[in-house]
Amino acid sequence: MLQKVIIIMSDNEKIKRFDLNKRPHKPLFLLMPVIWMMCFPDYWIRRAKIKKEDMEGIKPPFLMLCNHNAFLDFKIASVAVFPYRTNNVVAVDGFIKREWLLRAVGCLVKRKFTNDISLVKNLLRVIQNKNIAVLYPEARYSLCGTNAVLPKSLGKLVKLLGVDVVTFICHGHHINSPFWNLGNRGVKTTAEMKLLIRAQDLDKLTADEINDKINDAFIYDDFAWQKENGVKIIDANRAEGLHKVLYQCPACETEYQMDSKGNEIFCKSCGKVWEMTEFGELKAKNEITEFSHIPDWYEWEREQVRAEIERGRYNFYDKVIVRSLPNSSGYIDLGIADFVHNMDGFLIKGEYNGKPYKMEKSPQSLYSCHIEYEYLGKYGDCVDINTLDDTYYCYPQGDSFSVTKIALATEEMYKYYTENSEIIQYALKTQIV
Repeated sequence: MLQKVIIIMSDNEKIKRFDLNKRPHKPLFLLMPVIWMMCFPDYWIRRAKIKKEDMEGIKPPFLMLCNHNAFLDFKIASVAVFPYRTNNVVAVDGFIKREWLLRAVGCLVKRKFTNDISLVKNLLRVIQNKNIAVLYPEARYSLCGTNAVLPKSLGKLVKLLGVDVVTFICHGHHINSPFWNLGNRGVKTTAEMKLLIRAQDLDKLTADEINDKINDAFIYDDFAWQKENGVKIIDANRAEGLHKVLYQCPACETEYQMDSKGNEIFCKSCGKVWEMTEFGELKAKNEITEFSHIPDWYEWEREQVRAEIERGRYNFYDKVIVRSLPNSSGYIDLGIADFVHNMDGFLIKGEYNGKPYKMEKSPQSLYSCHIEYEYLGKYGDCVDINTLDDTYYCYPQGDSFSVTKIALATEEMYKYYTENSEIIQYALKTQIV
């Protein structure tokens, strides 16, 4: 069984859920000047550049696939398609207390990393309305300014929609406002808007070939872009929060002892210190620099997690605070629960209003998961796990954990089990493992 969810809540059953099937419509024309007034000033202030390639004569309806590094992505994308209107796919937490407004401007609600047939139907309706469907297929802000894993179902969706496919890749948004240290550093950004596939060519391509084209188009690296373009960040606190991503020391290999302050990241276990330069590179103080390029350190951590998985040793357990988000009214506190992430996937067990609840998700049911750092400034870092009915925000309460590692493990376990499914099934049948 790929996914099993057992939720028993006497009061929760009566709670209204997000209507994922609600039909989208074109953004209200009267609201468009407001949207443009929110977007163009940022575009002008940071002197952003938008380069368009093969876009002559391309008009709605079409599918626009955008990379995702910051909220600024939405604003620059709106400028790029002006004066046309768009229907953006937005995660459920974006609808809190303002569902009516986001619906009015044409947004489609989505629970992250779920197989949602209602979204497919609504995207088809967007195309039927001759509008632009805007999708952020990475489904979360990039953790270190590089491309994230994309769903394999994307190619099938593209063939089903049957319209031109446009990619919109922004550079510098992570440098301007990194996920681990939100703010605005005033970076001049660039973006590339490109016709990737013409509608008439879709029948000639398989879903896998379409996926290959999209994955190639989505290769980007904001730190490499920063260095190549000589973008200087003079913020004295430019490294603060970086330890959320770089949680394992490459010198002593200790986990969860990294910290950061000012322009430095350091290991509290062995004492090694790295300075983050104004051009986004790391330099060890008076020692060998293992990784000067931040994404290289991040990918080394991925390799470490993959090695644990291949040895069958990956395991995480902690008590977590759980808050659910069934609708746009806000979060429901479900109290303390047990949170397990291991070779069997995710398991969350708790009790609400005297009734037990449990959620299980196998490794094969999640190709990635969504995480947050210091979410809402209240409970700390969190992992959110979604069903079609609810989203469960889980905040670990211990000191020794990293939600970044949980995200990496989710991705690597999915790949491990899908790549080795036949071998694993044979081994289980013959009791080799």
